[in-house]
Amino acid sequence: MSQVQLPATAPLLTRKGWSAFLVALLVVCALAPVLNLLVPQGSVFHLSDYAVALLGRIMCYAICALAMDLIWGYTGILSLGHGLFFALGGYVMGMYLMRQIGRDGNYKSDLPDFMVFLDWKELPWHWALSDSFVATLILIVLVPGLVAFVFGYFAFRSRIKGVYFSIITQAMTFAAMLLFFRNETGFGGNNGFTDFKRILGLPIATQNMRMFLFVLTGLTLLGFFLLARWLVRAKFGRVLQAIRDAESRVMFSGYNPLGYKLAIWTLSAVMCGIAGALYVPQVGIINPGEMSPANSIEIAIWAAVGGRATLIGPIVGAFVVNGAKSWLTVAAPEFWLYFLGGLFIVVTLFLPDGVVGLVKKLKALWVAKEKKS
Repeated sequence: MSQVQLPATAPLLTRKGWSAFLVALLVVCALAPVLNLLVPQGSVFHLSDYAVALLGRIMCYAICALAMDLIWGYTGILSLGHGLFFALGGYVMGMYLMRQIGRDGNYKSDLPDFMVFLDWKELPWHWALSDSFVATLILIVLVPGLVAFVFGYFAFRSRIKGVYFSIITQAMTFAAMLLFFRNETGFGGNNGFTDFKRILGLPIATQNMRMFLFVLTGLTLLGFFLLARWLVRAKFGRVLQAIRDAESRVMFSGYNPLGYKLAIWTLSAVMCGIAGALYVPQVGIINPGEMSPANSIEIAIWAAVGGRATLIGPIVGAFVVNGAKSWLTVAAPEFWLYFLGGLFIVVTLFLPDGVVGLVKKLKALWVAKEKKS
């Protein structure tokens, strides 16, 4: 009997893909540091500190957009609450940075300034491990992951899906925002955490530290891209896409969607938490506003604009939308929200595959035209 010949496993990236990845790696690890640290400020090739901070922030957003693509683009789960996981990771890092201030605060106390102002005498229990960097790294993964796992388990087990799931996630992040606004919770209330001084005992507001955080964020984004690429091309990813297209048929085929949905949901939350932890030391502040439903909706817009189920598309979308936001909020701040809403409508109606899909169509038309000629 002849054996069935299984198709060969496709490579993680094509040759062009690996070339583009290496170019991105060189830009993040070599070109950007050289242009910022070594090229004189008067030169046209100098990369300003403002540009470094802006690009670092957008790369954090791109990680969130990539996480959104895994659950929405490949699994069909639209979350309008991923800003919560982003903020949770940011708050864990912010607590560590507040402890690093030490007695350099305005009140010269071992307690953070806002606690002294509120006449607190000791740290609350949930600040117990905030002075340990190792514990902080663990909690950055554990806190968003645990919250997502518990929420996802009950939601997916109850077969909640579609618009109902989206509304519940939005309500969840709104409730968390209201909770963190309260002073008695020990998270700084409306002002949140700011005025950071050091990280690992090193000054945080230096050019070298900003560039280090920039490079670390870029490497994290590239690493998560490879991880996501590996996942969606494996059997796990094919099951996710089957759940997106026809969940009932997946169940009839003998697969339990609960485990798959819960796994990718938790992973996407952890990715957002890590992005939030990288975001806070670069921006210098974290407050409950990061949990606003509008921020979570923006994450979905980045994925939609770039192109769902492409991985590279949401990253492109995050850069396009936030680059436009950075320019428009200075040039014409009153038109920014109109632009964002109009962009989302145009993409939904005329570009369902996003910017990446449009580029692919134009490339196919160009190739077809070349063949005819």
